[in-house]
Amino acid sequence: MRDIDKKFKISIDLMGGDNSPDKTLKGINLFCKRYKNQNDYFFYLFGDSSVVSSKIKQLNYLHSNYKLIDTKITVSNDLSPLSALKKGKGSSMWESIQSQNTLESHVTLSAGNTGVFLVMSKMILKMIDGIDRPALAGLWPKNEGMNLVLDLGANVECNDKNLVDFSEMGSALYRSLFPTDEVKLSLLNIGSEELKGTEILKKAYEKLKILEKYGDFKFVGYTEGNQITSNISNVIVTDGFTGNVALKTAEGVADFLTKNLKRYLTENIFSKFSLVLSYFSLKKFKDKLDPRKYNGAIFLGLKGPVVKSHGATDALGFSYSVELCYKIAKGNLMEKIKSNLEHVKNIDEKG
Repeated sequence: MRDIDKKFKISIDLMGGDNSPDKTLKGINLFCKRYKNQNDYFFYLFGDSSVVSSKIKQLNYLHSNYKLIDTKITVSNDLSPLSALKKGKGSSMWESIQSQNTLESHVTLSAGNTGVFLVMSKMILKMIDGIDRPALAGLWPKNEGMNLVLDLGANVECNDKNLVDFSEMGSALYRSLFPTDEVKLSLLNIGSEELKGTEILKKAYEKLKILEKYGDFKFVGYTEGNQITSNISNVIVTDGFTGNVALKTAEGVADFLTKNLKRYLTENIFSKFSLVLSYFSLKKFKDKLDPRKYNGAIFLGLKGPVVKSHGATDALGFSYSVELCYKIAKGNLMEKIKSNLEHVKNIDEKG
């Protein structure tokens, strides 16, 4: 067995997103710095070699654990998914996804055009048998650790089967990322009582109570919007419309808090003095709300995992999406999803 076959292989589109490939390469380097004592990962890097080769040589933590695949085409942010599919074959984004089939890569990462990336991924990797719709999952900060929320916008409408599928795939993802934690699953609703919510939510609720017996998760029932960042559950499932509204609302509130806190703490000499006294506490607060540490949305439902980094993030943010890919590969996500979905199949056959 070759040495590379023993490692977790991560394919990265170097050219997608703002300020790339400088940002993506620096992000990879930051990840390698944090994990410099680990030797169990390998990168397939896709980009224009005439642009990136000299830049790679300047990185002090990315050594021999990579292979650069030369791709001359870059998918621009202003292309529609249909146009990109016609022009994007052979691009850094296309080839990074295709590498899961050709190079046995474990996961793909891009900061490029979101719509194009998801459509390409679906076309190249195909949907898992029995899954009707994919889901976008993302990490949210909570009182202690992180929560996983899905769907964050891939589907405007969902039926009860979709919510159940999302629950099993989300539980598998959480277990891959946090293997020592108990998976506590909930459905996002307008109240915690069983009688509240739509018929779709009620049907999903009943199925999840049955599925709990297989041990993939502990089902804690419904959770409300103001409890998304609590410790009540760590996997929160909803439809894409509701999930996206919740995400954008949370981002807006976090931005409002940080900007106004900075404003009021620097408006006069007395507030500036209090800022000095509370510096370390405020730094912890800022770090907790730093969106770069939660960068990376995971596209679930395909036969291979793909991660979408925010296109406007910086090198630090991109490094955390690389770390997310590493944990997904190391956590054997696809096998966990396959196992969990077998349980859904079991209750469908009995029902």
